[in-house]
Formats: sequence, C-alpha cells, structure tokens
Amino acid sequence: MIITREYLRRVRKKSFIIMTLLTPILITGLMFVPLWLATMKGDSLRRIAVIDHTGKYASLFPQADNYLFFNAVKSLDEYRTDQRKDLFAILSITDDLLENPKAAALYAEKQIPGDLSRLVNQVLSKQMETEKLASFQIPGLDQIINESRISFQIQTIKWGTDGSETSSSGQIALIIGMVSTMLIYMFIMMYGGMVMQGVMEEKTNRIVEIMVSSVSPFSLMMGKIIGIGLVGITQLILWGILTLLLMPVGTSGLIFNTAGGMDMASMQQGISMSQQANPVELQQGMEWVSQLQSFNFGEIAIFFVIFFVGGYLLYASLFAAVGSAINSPEDSQQFMAPMMIIMIFALYTGIYSVDNPDGPLAFWCSLIPFTSPIVMLMRIPYDIPLWEKLLSVTLLFATSVGFVWLSAKIYRVGILMYGKKPRLKEIIKWITYK
Repeated sequence: MIITREYLRRVRKKSFIIMTLLTPILITGLMFVPLWLATMKGDSLRRIAVIDHTGKYASLFPQADNYLFFNAVKSLDEYRTDQRKDLFAILSITDDLLENPKAAALYAEKQIPGDLSRLVNQVLSKQMETEKLASFQIPGLDQIINESRISFQIQTIKWGTDGSETSSSGQIALIIGMVSTMLIYMFIMMYGGMVMQGVMEEKTNRIVEIMVSSVSPFSLMMGKIIGIGLVGITQLILWGILTLLLMPVGTSGLIFNTAGGMDMASMQQGISMSQQANPVELQQGMEWVSQLQSFNFGEIAIFFVIFFVGGYLLYASLFAAVGSAINSPEDSQQFMAPMMIIMIFALYTGIYSVDNPDGPLAFWCSLIPFTSPIVMLMRIPYDIPLWEKLLSVTLLFATSVGFVWLSAKIYRVGILMYGKKPRLKEIIKWITYK
C-alpha cells in the first residue's frame, strides 16, 4: 500500500508529467540545436579592408560566405577616422611575415570573431609555409612533404573464448561507460534527495505520527524508498523511449537544413551515390558495426540494473535516515556533505579510470560499496574479470542491507523527534535503542 501510494502520488503530479515530456526535448535540443545553428549563415556581408605593404598577401584571401576582402585604398589612420563605418575590420600587413611574424594585425571596433581569425591565420600560414619550402630550393620538396604525411590508426582486435576475432573500440567502451555512470549518478542524487524531501515533508506536517500507528517505521521507510525508486525507473524508461523517438526527427531536420531544403528522394539518392563514390566511408561504417558486436550488451544491461538497484538502495536509505533526523532543509547540509563528497569522488574516479581501468584506484573504488555503483559501470565495458563484478555486487548488497537496517533504527526514532537538532553522538545512540 505504501509503495503504491508513493508511486501513484508522484507520477500523477503535473511536475512529473511536464519534466518527463520536457527533458527528452531539452536533451535532443542540446544535441542538435548547436549543430543546426552552426549550419546557418548570416545574411550580412562583412567587408574587410586589406592594407598590404608587401603586395603579395592581399590577393590570397578567398571570398567567404560572410566576409568580403578587398584591397584598401586608404591608410589605416584614414579608415580609423572614417565616419561612415562601412567596414567590419582592417587587416594590416606591413612587412614580410617570414622575417617579421608580428607585422600582421586585425583592427576592428568590435571583438574579432573566431571564424575570421581562423580564416586569416589559415591563409597566411599556408602562404608562409609555401615560401619557406621554396627558400630551400629543393625540387619537388612540397610534394615530398605531402607524401610523407601519413595518418595511421592501429587496429584493435578482441579475442573470443572460442578463438574468434572481432574488431573492438575504446571509444565505444568510453561512451557506454560514461552514459551508464552519469545515469546512475543522476538517478541517485535526484531520487535519493526526493526520498529525504518526502520524509521531511511528512515529519513536518505530523502526518507520520498517524501513519506509524498503523505500520512499522521500517515498512514505512522501505515503502517510500521502493515507491520513489519505481518512479525514477519509470521516468528513465520514458525518457529513453521519447529520446529515441525524437532523435530521428532532429537528425532529419539537421540534414534538411544543411541540404538547403532538398526533397527526401534527392537526399536519399545523394546518400546512395556518396556511398558508392566513397567505399572508404562505407568500410568505416561496417567497422563500427563490427566494433559494436564486440560488446556484450546483455551483460552490461544486467549489471547496470543490479548496480542501479544496489546503489540507489544504499544511498536512499541514508537519505531517509537524514530526512528523519532533521527538522528543516538547512540542517541537512552537515549530514549530506559527506555523501556528496563521496559521490563526486566516485564520479571523478570513474572518469579517470578510463585510461587505466585495471589500475589500483579503479580496482579498489569498484569494490568499495559507496563508490562501486559508479566506478564499476565505467570498468565493465572493458571486460574486467567476472569475479571482480560478482565480488563488487556482493559487497554492495551486503552493505546496502546493513545500512538499511541502521537507517531504519535511526528512522524509527528520528521521525518522532521535533524541535531539537540532533548531534551525531545522539544519532549513534538511537541505533542501540531496542
């Protein structure tokens, strides 16, 4: 009854419905809106006057979409004092840049945009490189240098127990680990805090005095923890489904905007021709599929759920104990600070474990119950031994059960204490009460 009450009361709230619908839209927007904005070009054409005292750089600048470079007909001082203000910037080159790299400067009344700086740097750097190569007077030197530039990427092959070989990828393992870690961190912080807030709310309204007359404090605490946990799982499932439904919409909108509004038939034909004309890209796509096959997603999903449940149960029981022991949100800071520090430490440990998933820091933090739900999920995609996973799960659930018992001891006394801020020594004494 308590689980049902906690679950239905929260999923029927307008805030739950709004956030469930709004969060996937925000996630999709954060992914695609910056890319969509990056494809948009400004309508205004910015004029850049090039004052080239050497006479060999002004003609090198291309006519970009937003910038129009032209040879200056006035001096720098004349442009600066011109009242018409029809220029966006002035590029002044007073000397040979190979001999004096400080001889070039961009002048403008506003902050110089990054794309303009990059464009000017690329043009001038390429010209300086060409002049430098020519100064060596070696026939075909530029061709020799171009041919000597090699982009090499080592293949990573994973052996199977049956002797089979599949292509693997550390980048995919990183993505899987980061997503799993961030989901658990977000879930514990969000819904663990919701447990504490719910306990404080009932304690402040004195509703709990009526409830404990009909049900044991342990059942009340566990019902609240499980009910709110199911709310979180429901919301995460809905977020995942809605995000998967919105991703194709965002991708189609981005492609349509980039293609300038061409129809889908032409776009599909262009994609087909592109694949036929670029077999290297098609081969890279096949490699990604092969790399995905090297991961045991079934095992990853099972351990994700296990550590999900164990980590939430451990921290939610602590949040419930804190909520029962305090009388106002201000008092919660001193009790929540240690848990927050541990959570942040676990998050950073998981992130730094990417480079060395078998290192001592990653190994021990994946066994310590307070950090294992976050750190272990970062290590699992890197195929750590099964005994480490099972040992971590055993320690996590054993500790969770122990802290649920301790939290219940604190909870049964704390929910009926009012008007007094308990000390840590007093809370420890509550545990010994029979």
